[in-house]
Amino acid sequence: MQTDIAVIGGGVMGSALAYWLTRLDPTVSVTVIERDPAYTTASSALSAASIRQQFTTAVNIRISQQSMDFLRRAGDLLEVNGDRPDIALTERGYLYLAGVEGMEALRAAHAIQRAHGADVALLDAAALAARFPWLDLDGIAAGSLGLRGEGWFDGYSLLTAFARKARSQGARFVRGDVQGVSLAGHHVTELQLGDATPVRCGWAVNAAGPWARAVARLAGIELPVYARRRTVYVIACRAILEGFPLIIDRSGFWIRPEGPNYIGAPPPREDPDDAPLEAELGPFEAELWPALAARIPAFEAAKLERAWAGYYEFNSFDQNGLLGLHPAIDNLAFMNGFSGHGIQQAPVVGRGIAELILTGRYATLDLSDLSVSRLLENRPLRELNVIG
Repeated sequence: MQTDIAVIGGGVMGSALAYWLTRLDPTVSVTVIERDPAYTTASSALSAASIRQQFTTAVNIRISQQSMDFLRRAGDLLEVNGDRPDIALTERGYLYLAGVEGMEALRAAHAIQRAHGADVALLDAAALAARFPWLDLDGIAAGSLGLRGEGWFDGYSLLTAFARKARSQGARFVRGDVQGVSLAGHHVTELQLGDATPVRCGWAVNAAGPWARAVARLAGIELPVYARRRTVYVIACRAILEGFPLIIDRSGFWIRPEGPNYIGAPPPREDPDDAPLEAELGPFEAELWPALAARIPAFEAAKLERAWAGYYEFNSFDQNGLLGLHPAIDNLAFMNGFSGHGIQQAPVVGRGIAELILTGRYATLDLSDLSVSRLLENRPLRELNVIG
């Protein structure tokens, strides 16, 4: 098999890249290699699929602003033969709650966000009580609320819409598991699939999500990206709670509406790497429910409907995406390690990596702050607002 660009991983990152490559240059041949074409274990399909501007690094804020613009127009941009995908985008904002001890960090993050054009409001306890009367504000001094450009969407619909549009533009998707990388000096020449199929390529891209570290090792590169299991709980609550945003409590749990129910998770625990994708039910009653009922009394009568587990591709270096070319290899690009915010960044990161491959530079938005080369330079870009 011969292709100009081989994309290892057909999740939302790989599919977004394939979409942008074939849109920006219809003559380029793109092959996406996906080990799980049904996406049964794909992080994209198992994600809580939310988007926010409340980051503490400028590049993440800028990416989210442009990603939201794409998501608002996804039906038009990803339409195929008159079929417009509905990603169920809901703009209702994130609400970060803080106690007195968290006020300095909340104010610092707010200043960064406002300086970069994020529409966020810092609300004191009285303002929170007026806007969200169903919240128990014991221990809460203030909250940061996204007024526009934040919310959630159907991650699986976005993933499949990207893949379908990319196919319609000429991208080829094949089932396979990359198990070998052939190099000639500092140049990738061929990938080997598990069934011994060779894939000769001009470019290779690591978009393997939680499996990115294993793929990088095939090329002799160490990548600090680890698959961490996260369980998400689907919770039924009959109470009518108006204007419910995505809430991040001072204790670390998060919760948001999902259809007629809610989804949420307790503060993250240190799961071992590559743990089986089996939902853990115990933490719901032991950790999440008590904290949730204390913060929102209506959830005292809540009921656990079901739960699922997905992998979180955790970048242990600085919890930010690792993008672009590694100095060791001149035609292997990376788009990995987003630490929970990959699905919201895929529309912009996919475009950026496509531009880098096709033109040698980031043309629309400079993503060089997220360069994978910062690993070698020991130059972390710390993101303080990491959820889960």
